[in-house]
Amino acid sequence: MKHAGADTLHRLAPLLQRLRAIPGLTERKPGIFYLRASAFLHFHEDPAGIFADVKLDGVAFERFALRGPEDGAALCERVAAVLSAGRSTAPPSAR
Repeated sequence: MKHAGADTLHRLAPLLQRLRAIPGLTERKPGIFYLRASAFLHFHEDPAGIFADVKLDGVAFERFALRGPEDGAALCERVAAVLSAGRSTAPPSAR
């Protein structure tokens, strides 16, 4: 599964705008977000669709299918909730 290309990122523009507004996330490259010094969220595409990989627990990437705007909104809500609760800032042993 390859990282999302420019055309896919263009289709994800509304979602990317919402993610850019979440405090704590830094977009180092288009569609690749970091939390502090760690990769936190990025996108993939393949024939099965578009997916987001995100480290909601601060350790391992979880994959989320993005089939429509509702999935993107749910992803943003989960990311914002995790970051506002401070649950994904670092692995427990590194805190």
